[in-house]
Amino acid sequence: MAGQAHSKALQYAAVAGICALTVYLLVVGEQLFQPLVIAVVFWFLINVLASLFQNIRFGRFRLFRPVCIVLAILVLAALLSMIVQFISGSLNDLGSVARIYEANLQIYWSRFPLSDSLPADGLWRNISDWLDISTLVTAVALTFTGFAADGILIFIYTLFLFWEQGNFESKLTALINDVEQEKRVHKIIEKVRSDIQRYISIKILTSTATGLLSYLVLSLLEVDFPEIWGTLIFLLNFIPTVGSIVATIFPATIALAQSTTDGFALFLMVLVCIGALQITIGNIIEPRLMGTSLNLSPVVILFNLALWGTIWGVAGMFLCVPFLIITTIVLSHFPKTRPIAILLSSNGKIDIPDD
Repeated sequence: MAGQAHSKALQYAAVAGICALTVYLLVVGEQLFQPLVIAVVFWFLINVLASLFQNIRFGRFRLFRPVCIVLAILVLAALLSMIVQFISGSLNDLGSVARIYEANLQIYWSRFPLSDSLPADGLWRNISDWLDISTLVTAVALTFTGFAADGILIFIYTLFLFWEQGNFESKLTALINDVEQEKRVHKIIEKVRSDIQRYISIKILTSTATGLLSYLVLSLLEVDFPEIWGTLIFLLNFIPTVGSIVATIFPATIALAQSTTDGFALFLMVLVCIGALQITIGNIIEPRLMGTSLNLSPVVILFNLALWGTIWGVAGMFLCVPFLIITTIVLSHFPKTRPIAILLSSNGKIDIPDD
């Protein structure tokens, strides 16, 4: 009995050690692993788009798979290029008026009833850092510059993934050399593929709807740079929970900073309208579209967001949910790790495969 307890303790210690080592390697090897993971994401998206193109019929004919892949690459590259160029140009325009916004926000702070009695040094330094829009704009621009700098490496990785794609089945068969185990692995891969494809498709649909509607609302309310906020709201909605909160607060703060006369009324209108959009689409429509396919605990998602944000920053925040989906599916396929998958789920119900 004592021997079994000792053996289990050693197993738990080994698992904890492996997890700690994995996190350490991911942090240290960020420059190596992050472009590879992003390349895998692009490879997956290109395959999904290619499959959609292949389903399009021209009479009795369909496009050949290589043609569909080339079309998917061109479409994805064009969309990414448009987003990067648009945001880069718009951020330059925003940077030119950032100091005016900061000055207006400082005027609002000076009107605050308790601003004189509060400890000025430390508190004002924190508020000044938070109101430093120029620094925030620079940080966002550097993030996009960093992604662009890794673009060539990501492109090379993606090409090699397509090169290896045709040999994947034969390598998997040779590696496993067991028919039943190969079926199980194929089942895991197919489940991962279908769940992530469903998640990404629905997320793109809901984020696009949120971004477009937010752009229209901000344009009607005459908020400066509505196209920037619409695009950023679209992108930030891929970051769970925190992204939608930031996507609501930031344009509202900019609305406040536009004017020192009617800025507060505009701030409240933007906060209410964009917040209502986020709640309606993110908390009502999106869960209905997802159904039970994304059965993940909100607490686990938040912890996972914080973990991957610490490890890989903004890129980790975007990738945290797909990583969690993959982890949950893999853990659910093995009896010893299935309790962990149940803990990661929202309601304790998971798809239990035939063992």
